[in-house]
Amino acid sequence: MKQADHPITTPHRNITVNQLGYPAETAKAFVYAGTGGGYEIVDTTSEEIAYRGRTGPAQRDEATGTMVCRGDFGDLRTPGTYQIRLNGESSAVFTISSNPYADLQQGLLKGFYYFRCGMELEEAFAGPWKHHACHTSEGIVYDDPSLRLDSRGGWHDAGDYGKYTGPGAKAVADLLLAYEANPQAFDRPIPLPDSDGQMPDVLHECRYELDWLFKMQDPRSGGAFHKLTTKQFPALDMMPVDDRADLYFLPVSATATACLAGVMAMAARIYRPFDDTFATRCLQAAERAWTWLERTPPHPNGPGFKNPSDVSTGEYGDPSDLDERYWAAAELYRTTGEASYHVAFRVLAAQPFPKYELGWANMSGYGTIAYLLSAEAGVETDAAWVTALRNGLIEEADQLARRCAEDGYLTSLRPEDYIWGSNMILMNNAMLLLIAGHFDGGERYRELALEHIHYLLGRNVLDFSYVSGFGDRPVNRLHHRPSVADGVEAAVPGLVSGGPNRNLNDDYMLEHLQGQPPAQCFADHELSYAGNEVTIYWNSPAVFVVSHFVK
Repeated sequence: MKQADHPITTPHRNITVNQLGYPAETAKAFVYAGTGGGYEIVDTTSEEIAYRGRTGPAQRDEATGTMVCRGDFGDLRTPGTYQIRLNGESSAVFTISSNPYADLQQGLLKGFYYFRCGMELEEAFAGPWKHHACHTSEGIVYDDPSLRLDSRGGWHDAGDYGKYTGPGAKAVADLLLAYEANPQAFDRPIPLPDSDGQMPDVLHECRYELDWLFKMQDPRSGGAFHKLTTKQFPALDMMPVDDRADLYFLPVSATATACLAGVMAMAARIYRPFDDTFATRCLQAAERAWTWLERTPPHPNGPGFKNPSDVSTGEYGDPSDLDERYWAAAELYRTTGEASYHVAFRVLAAQPFPKYELGWANMSGYGTIAYLLSAEAGVETDAAWVTALRNGLIEEADQLARRCAEDGYLTSLRPEDYIWGSNMILMNNAMLLLIAGHFDGGERYRELALEHIHYLLGRNVLDFSYVSGFGDRPVNRLHHRPSVADGVEAAVPGLVSGGPNRNLNDDYMLEHLQGQPPAQCFADHELSYAGNEVTIYWNSPAVFVVSHFVK
């Protein structure tokens, strides 16, 4: 186990950039924590000055609690490696190129392979982060202990080894949408053990989770078990192969069942050209889950799933299942064209809940996207609902754009958004901007989404790349059991850290970060589970966003 007493850090720089680089033909800016002045951009190969400029005026940035100014250098488009120098200080070295994020996209997607459960991660594919197959035993059905079911497969959800239906569905949905939106970005093999040159690797990776989600459908009822975990979390320094406590299929929930219906209906459509039999199985699972939902009244105000008293693993409680049902109806209608799903969708759409959220607790945005894409594809839709939903989406994106204009680091995060998993909010917002751009037809939202990538990769007040293994100052002390226990100094690469959390929801944060501004409430330390954990559904929107900028 790595030393856990003090985090290993290098001093952060006041000149912050995307540590990987910038696409040549885009706007480019760095942020300086200070009053600014004249700056030079040096070609690090020739040591010649490639660009000179002056920063804009300094402004106080509320989220970071600092005075910041920006230097724009969009006119510098010559490919190369560069460094910014200002007031005797230097930035990270970064690139300008036509395709700077190709390896990043591959790394973020490869992160899901490292999350795989139930199979050996071979050295040929996993490198030093290899390990033997884990969690291969049957799981106990919590409310019927005499029933044991195959539990093998799927992705570990986060820094622990639990597997959860709703969060897994969100992650798969993000990846499938990324593939649908920009399939050419996924032409390059990762590679994976499953790579076959026929189906893109992103679909192989999603299938690994979908094959497990089939097992989460209760064979007795068609509902979906909420999660599959041990009763308590294992020790932080435990490798997955050493976690041998009993696994439990925790009781069926409406939110999990609706998520399973939504993602399986979506998968049925996308996999049809590659594997007709698999696609049919996905649709059958979705329809069976929908049948369960039709027999079960919605719970718009809770309580939803609650952990049994002897279980303390992640609860993923959700007081309303209307948004998940809305998504399921939209996907089933888009895939089948059956009128009954359209009727159900419109009934649910009339309910008063947000329609543009992309988080595991509110999946409504996926329903809105599915319905708008149905209309775009020529499926019969309700014109009034299409107009209302499209206008609402653009309004949400415009609100995010206004926040970007007010933020010192050009993102849509407000001070109150720096909560547990703030980097998911960051990437979900960027994802929404890109989707709005698809329906709006303009470039303005795409440009703003790119600013969010710059933040994630180092253009933030702490000068961290929040993706392990990428950038010259990446997070490395992740709250991620394999990264802690494997004896490898470098963390498993390609994983998105949760990011700053103003609520200081763990003891390490409470001890070390009291009084810090929201965007500075972060420590690269494995004991900080509320800041530096990783999850599949933080990686997945990052894959979606980055793939839009890959050629």
